[in-house]
Amino acid sequence: MKFKISNIRSQIYNNKLIILILFLASFLRLYRIQDYMTFLGDEGRDVLVVYNILHGHLTLLGPTSSVGGFFLGPIYYYFMAPFLWLFNYNPVGPAVMVALFGIATVWLLYKFVSEIFNTRVGLIAAFLYSVSPIVISYSRSSWNPNPLPFFALLIMYVLYRNSLHKNNKLVLAAGILLGIAMQLHYLSLFLATIMFVYILCSELVRSKFKLLEQIKTLVKEYAVLLTGFVIGWSPFLAFELRHGFPDFIHIIDFVAHSGDTGVSSGFFASIYDVFFRLFARLVFAYPQVDQFGLFNKTLLDIWGLFALVIGILSLIVLLFRLYQSLKLRNKDINKYLFLSIWIILGVGLFGLYKKAIYEYYFAFMFPLPFILTAFLIDEIGKFDKNRVFLVSAGVIFIAISLLNLQGVPFRYQPNRQLNQMKTISQFVLSKTDGKPFNFALITGSNSDYAYRYFFTIWGNPPVTIQDAQVDPLRKTVTNQLMVVCESLPCHPLGNPLWEIAGFGRADVAGEWNVSVVQVYRLVHYKGK
Repeated sequence: MKFKISNIRSQIYNNKLIILILFLASFLRLYRIQDYMTFLGDEGRDVLVVYNILHGHLTLLGPTSSVGGFFLGPIYYYFMAPFLWLFNYNPVGPAVMVALFGIATVWLLYKFVSEIFNTRVGLIAAFLYSVSPIVISYSRSSWNPNPLPFFALLIMYVLYRNSLHKNNKLVLAAGILLGIAMQLHYLSLFLATIMFVYILCSELVRSKFKLLEQIKTLVKEYAVLLTGFVIGWSPFLAFELRHGFPDFIHIIDFVAHSGDTGVSSGFFASIYDVFFRLFARLVFAYPQVDQFGLFNKTLLDIWGLFALVIGILSLIVLLFRLYQSLKLRNKDINKYLFLSIWIILGVGLFGLYKKAIYEYYFAFMFPLPFILTAFLIDEIGKFDKNRVFLVSAGVIFIAISLLNLQGVPFRYQPNRQLNQMKTISQFVLSKTDGKPFNFALITGSNSDYAYRYFFTIWGNPPVTIQDAQVDPLRKTVTNQLMVVCESLPCHPLGNPLWEIAGFGRADVAGEWNVSVVQVYRLVHYKGK
């Protein structure tokens, strides 16, 4: 009876802790989200597409990929739609959706890690994930790769459960989830490779390395996985079938020529870089290169070495536990095998990638370094039941926590991009006198979709100038062209930008400084 009461008390205590962690995760992801969220051209494009979906213009295409120029599937737009509608077309709605995915990832991480290890490891992993500045940053803006950590973790959880219970429904679910993940970012191809290898290796272990006897089971499992993937990826596949596979051709061409850029620094150098950043940037809040000047070099060296040592130690301990479980053939094989394949293949595949590697590419592995770090802390804490090791584990946990808490994004001044875009758009409309207008944006790397979104939802979208073949009578050229200059100083007259050149020879009828930009009103040149 005492044992049962003790278990109940422990469960209640753990439940309180995870609830507190979820409250902390929610605060860090939702606090002043409208002031800190990113809202530029890409985000404006997405909400404009979703606005059209909500007004009956459905689509089978999603955003374009960040490199390569090919399209993703549309699932992210349909995730955004109910939130944009619920927030009355305020772009903060989809950002809140991403934050909710981030909070759900914290809970799923706790549940998964508690199941494969113990509740203590689950709590440590969930807490460290909840306070990681880079994870928080990607959880506070609407962007298609940002929900990927949730789906990647859910996929791996489902596959792990299948390795224990062998249920084709779980494999089908994993395939459907992979199809969804593939619509969020094409680096999910790495995740698909990890899934393929994990299924193979888990079946190999299960059959006691007599795989030929289980070949039918394995083929059936892959067939079910593929079926699920086709279901999950079906919106994009429907578009490709209808239009002759243009994006498939584009993707194949991109992969075939991915080595032409010369960006990659070599196989092993890329692997080291990714492994280091996976632990240093995500778990230890190590600064980006452009922030190195803010820190003492010795401090940076110690900081980076600390992160690297923890990463290497966690991998060594993991592989050692895998070796032990294989030798003893105990029930722990699956969890150590699963984590080993995820980290080794996940990092190793980047060695084959010959283009620049950005940190959001790690989204399919975001939860992993936190799992491994929490696992290592727990292993150190219980090693030989020695108080020195327990204190060491506590010091590591506290050090990591403090490093992360000092880097939370909203400690800095908010960008208020959403408010700026709205203010500038309101001013532009106020200078059109309610009459039709053309619009142009002179900028470095942005696009004009964010402005066009506000013009559209306010019922006064700009007229897009068409070329002479489409519009020989120049009916799409209005009597005024509103120009926003984000790149200063700005000289709109004679600018080669199509929206300005297509308007024709012009005079400046008005010039204003608004927020961080200059706004011009151009009218047609009438001569002297």
